[in-house]
Amino acid sequence: MTSIMTNTAAMAALQTLRSIDANMEETQARVSSGYRVGTAADNAAYWSIATTMRSDNAALSTVQDALGLGAAKTDTAYTGLESAVEVVTEIKSKLVAAREPGVDKEKINKELAELKNQLASISESASFSGENWLYNESTAAPGTKEIVASFNRATDGTVSVTTLAFDTAESVLIDTSDASRGILTGGVVVEQPSGTATTSATYFLIDAGSTATASGTEIELYTTTSEDTLDGMISAVDAILQQLTDSASTLGAITSRIEMQDEFVSTLMDVIDKGVGRLVDADMNEESTKLKALQTQQQLGIQALSIANTNAENILTLFQ
Repeated sequence: MTSIMTNTAAMAALQTLRSIDANMEETQARVSSGYRVGTAADNAAYWSIATTMRSDNAALSTVQDALGLGAAKTDTAYTGLESAVEVVTEIKSKLVAAREPGVDKEKINKELAELKNQLASISESASFSGENWLYNESTAAPGTKEIVASFNRATDGTVSVTTLAFDTAESVLIDTSDASRGILTGGVVVEQPSGTATTSATYFLIDAGSTATASGTEIELYTTTSEDTLDGMISAVDAILQQLTDSASTLGAITSRIEMQDEFVSTLMDVIDKGVGRLVDADMNEESTKLKALQTQQQLGIQALSIANTNAENILTLFQ
């Protein structure tokens, strides 16, 4: 039956055209944004996961910045310790040279004084971002420094931050408040010859004018310095050198750990981005193909609607 009141064919064509337009709008949005899931309305579960992981990735990016700052601080301290090891090694060599008969100990002592000044300069200069792990002027003891290393999300959704810790008490070379807290200002107890026997003696390398002075004797040479005393000084410097080596080894291990953690965080961020992309990114090849097909369908739908409306107009010829 043909009716001029209800054009069933036109209604069907219009409904089809509306459906095509809706699909085309959705596909165009995916092509323009690059996302298959752009809002919670598209897929609430995937959108929620993607939003949470993007937030975690932003936190990891901050962690990466913190690791970079921590690496700069540890590198600065390590460089200072490495230089200090070289200078103390030179001091040890000078003391051994002073052990030779007929050597002018006063002249060697002048060299020792300059080497000590160099150690003081190294300690004061090893500062980064206002922190110096080799030189302490505070009345408080050197504390433990923490470096943000990771942002973690547990299976139950709780989050936590992991840190790397380093006790700067192990690396302080000079302490102007309490000499005993510095490797170079603190006293070192050694056994030195005393005739046919041995006796305990305490030596320190640098007098920094600390409020709480170190016990023992500063390592200095005089014309009257005995061979037994020189042997004790050499042993003390060797002990100081061992402390410096141990401290540098600890810092070196932390530096290596920071580098590994930084590389891991960078890789983890890439993996998270890739995982989120699999959930919400649009397949541009698929969407472009679908868009082309929908454009064709839209043209056909418009043509079908035009034909349906033309059929109704043809009824007018019956009344002519």
